[in-house]
Amino acid sequence: MDWIYVLGGLIALFFGGEALVRGAVGIARRLAIPPLLIGLTVVGFGTSTPELLVSVDAALGGVPDIAIGNIVGSNIGNILLIVGLSALVWPIRVMGGTLRRDTTVMMAAAVALLPLFWMGEISRLSGALLFAALMGYLIWAYRHPGPEADEEDTSPLLPLWQTALWVAFGLGALMLGARFLVDGAVNIARGMGVSEAFIGLTIVAIGTSLPELATSLIAALRKQSEIAIGNIVGSNIFNVLGILGVTAMVSPIPVADRFFSFDLPVMIAMSAVLTALLLLRPQIGRISGLALLVAYAAYVWAAQG
Repeated sequence: MDWIYVLGGLIALFFGGEALVRGAVGIARRLAIPPLLIGLTVVGFGTSTPELLVSVDAALGGVPDIAIGNIVGSNIGNILLIVGLSALVWPIRVMGGTLRRDTTVMMAAAVALLPLFWMGEISRLSGALLFAALMGYLIWAYRHPGPEADEEDTSPLLPLWQTALWVAFGLGALMLGARFLVDGAVNIARGMGVSEAFIGLTIVAIGTSLPELATSLIAALRKQSEIAIGNIVGSNIFNVLGILGVTAMVSPIPVADRFFSFDLPVMIAMSAVLTALLLLRPQIGRISGLALLVAYAAYVWAAQG
């Protein structure tokens, strides 16, 4: 029964995330927001909604390791798994000048977690500061969207009422899926003797990252590199500043030692690798994508300890 809850939760998260992103992008296009900014903000936030609901539900349910593991594991998975798979589908062409500020914010957000994790708890004040930083980033990104991307979305614009319905359906499915996924994952972890931290870092993190995976793969198939990579960078920023910030404001989160000593350093290192790939190379090719996937498999194996 627990695996049915997990499977049902994953399905609800996938379709809910897809519906939310479709509606959010439709609204953003109606407002004539540039494609890269859509990827960094609207799509990044929309695809991070499962992480928000799952982490809040886990924190309130007394399983903080799943709340933290979900966020850290999602960021690692976004870089190694999703960018890796997207690059295998189609090499990701990047614009270093456009993404320089956003990768800087992503790195700064990841490094900012070091003192918070070292203190052993993310308090409500710390959560409020993280969320305030997110608001500052959004205002900055909106006022300085950067140069227009060459890649344009030529799909027809939907009426506003249809996009609103997609958003409403997506949010409802995400809330239901988050509850099923957390309940099932916690019971499985306890029944199998697997740590809740590992479950959060892997099963739950991959599950809540399904919208990012679907969005980036679809963008890669359509050769829309700006949306594909902007989605990942924006999602990682939202996960740290928004999801962790809001979750801590709802309920202070104790941080297990393993996150400070192992998982967070991996997340920071992989953020640095992605930043280097984006700023120093003309594209992320298939060989780089394969290397990222191998690194993810190695991380999952090491995380079991």
